[in-house]
Amino acid sequence: MTSTRRALGPLFWLILIAALASMLATASLGRWQLARAAEKEALQARIDERTRQPAIDGRSLLAPAGPEAQQALVHRSVALQGRWLPQHTVYLDNRQMQGRPGFFVLTPLQLVDSNAVVLVQRGWAPRNFQDRMQLPPVQTPDGTVQVAGRVALPPSRLYEFEGGDSAKGSSRIRQNLDLAAFRAETGLALAPLTVLQTGDAAEGLSRDWPVIGAGVDKHYGYAFQWFGLCGLIALLYVWFQIVRRFIRPRSQPGT
Repeated sequence: MTSTRRALGPLFWLILIAALASMLATASLGRWQLARAAEKEALQARIDERTRQPAIDGRSLLAPAGPEAQQALVHRSVALQGRWLPQHTVYLDNRQMQGRPGFFVLTPLQLVDSNAVVLVQRGWAPRNFQDRMQLPPVQTPDGTVQVAGRVALPPSRLYEFEGGDSAKGSSRIRQNLDLAAFRAETGLALAPLTVLQTGDAAEGLSRDWPVIGAGVDKHYGYAFQWFGLCGLIALLYVWFQIVRRFIRPRSQPGT
């Protein structure tokens, strides 16, 4: 009786409460990751549906007026016709493709029979590591061109020191590009969305863009880790607090 009371002392109950709280927390985190995975699966389904829809033209790309309508066009296939404005080409530095650092080349495309301009992410070009300011040899055709791609948001931003290359009127090589600031800088009637040009490598550019994905697998991986940790806590508690304290001593002869 004395040993049982000693085993069920304050430390026993403290460990029990801590174990239950830890199991509850890890199980809740695992369920939250499963909920996030379900959200990402729904998002991936919407993305896949958009990619299967017919390609839109420049007029449809410029039609949406609100943020929600514009967001509904992201990842849609698009076919544009217009002429390049190479004097406004921008080279975004420190961008990678297939693990190689280089530039994302962006050139405005003025649509035919319109003053509207769409900024096209034309592809990736390697950089010259011996001369940082040397531009890659990119060819820009004259006259009317056909551009196939998919609707995309403006390029993602990288970390940049204050007063970096993204400032108005700076070099054509920049770290980031703010679409509103670029619109004011060039005076072009830029569309709020960009186009990611697809197709085979051409004009000195590679277009091996990453596959569109919502990142569902990582949430399942996190959920597995949290549930695994919850199970481990339960197993350790049962072994040290129950088996080692109550079952094994009774099963040993002479105890």
